[in-house]
Amino acid sequence: MACKSNFFFILCVFSFSVNSIFSLRSEPQSLIETDCTNRWIHIRRLPSRFNLDLLTNCSEYTLIEDFCPYLANHGLGPKTHNRSQSWYRSDPLLLEVTFHRRMLEYPCLTADPNLATAIYLPYYAAIDSLRYLYGPDVNNSMEHGLELFDYLQENDFKIWERNNGMDHFLVMARPAWDFSQPLDFDPPVWGTSLLELPEFYNVTALVVEGRTWPWQEQAVPYLTSFHPPSLALFYSWLKRVKGSRRTTFMLFAGGGGISATPNIRRSIRNECENTSNSTSTSMGGFFCTKVCDLVDCSNGICEHDPIRYMRPMLQANFCLQPPGDTPTRRSTFDAIIAGCIPVFFEDVSAKSQYRWHLPEEIYGEFSVFIPKEEVVYKGLRILDVLTSIPSDQVRKMREKVLGLIHRVSYKKHGSSLGFRAKMDAFDIAVEGALKRINTRLNGGEFYY
Repeated sequence: MACKSNFFFILCVFSFSVNSIFSLRSEPQSLIETDCTNRWIHIRRLPSRFNLDLLTNCSEYTLIEDFCPYLANHGLGPKTHNRSQSWYRSDPLLLEVTFHRRMLEYPCLTADPNLATAIYLPYYAAIDSLRYLYGPDVNNSMEHGLELFDYLQENDFKIWERNNGMDHFLVMARPAWDFSQPLDFDPPVWGTSLLELPEFYNVTALVVEGRTWPWQEQAVPYLTSFHPPSLALFYSWLKRVKGSRRTTFMLFAGGGGISATPNIRRSIRNECENTSNSTSTSMGGFFCTKVCDLVDCSNGICEHDPIRYMRPMLQANFCLQPPGDTPTRRSTFDAIIAGCIPVFFEDVSAKSQYRWHLPEEIYGEFSVFIPKEEVVYKGLRILDVLTSIPSDQVRKMREKVLGLIHRVSYKKHGSSLGFRAKMDAFDIAVEGALKRINTRLNGGEFYY
């Protein structure tokens, strides 16, 4: 590939990084000083048509935004401004690219698949799905993944055969529903059939949103815009979050809620618009200049502009997280990074999703749950629920949220050595995949 433009230069540099991993020796002592027992990972070498080549089609799909500008910095996107060191205009679709780049730094890599506990497939499944969802192959969605399976069968088949794919895992930067079209549906419904293919039943899929029953997939945090490269910059942000003046009581950053049909987003907008003019009042023991704030993110205007919503989140005590087209939201993780206490309206928005990163037993310690049916159909006011929480409890919840920031954010690749010891969303996802694979290989129940 000739590096004649900035775009192709990015791909060439990344291609060099990817290929360099295969020069690693397989001896444990040459790779890492720590204990890699049951933690060795082999990165399966795939033809570039399954990953890097897919990025060359970044402007091809007319129904979604051109994602070419966000390929910079190995998928983190361009910096929010020239002097920024931790903030980028990241596109959630590129989680597969950034995860791949981070895998190249994983301390327990082996070039010998026979030594590996797990096999990582660097396949950009969500990006490849675009041609079936929006592109020329829209009527052939049931074929998504078959080309990859054929390759795995025809090349180094023993790697797959030894555990029939049970030790393989991959990342998919879209909700699992987008890959769950039944094979026998005619005419086709939305999505592809990758997760419905029997050939991939044994593979662990790390997705941004899983289905309600755990089978192949496990949910991992969305890619946000916060990617600190060092411990000092991480703690600098933490200090800012701790010292931020919370002058807004509750906030909703998002779109929707304007239709006539009753739904939780409409209820939130109505309640917020009826209270947003209140100023300088004590709410739940906190002095607030604004009871409720709305950040309009309609038509995707916030997706690549974190300043638009992060500043208001830094000033808010509670951030409302209603479901939209799907139950989960990237905004949940933006809010945690801003130290804003998330308020959920469905269990499947987070509690039953991110068990590795946000253990189910701690939800009451860092978040609030209000059943959406109580708000939409029974007239329960969100404000009444939140103001009834004692101020001391709110402070404890925020402290808990601050302790979760490192667990839900993805640090920048090439981060400082001291920072690498602090586990982030990537590290927790990899460790979770390894535990799940180890458990399954040993005949145990799934590790959730």
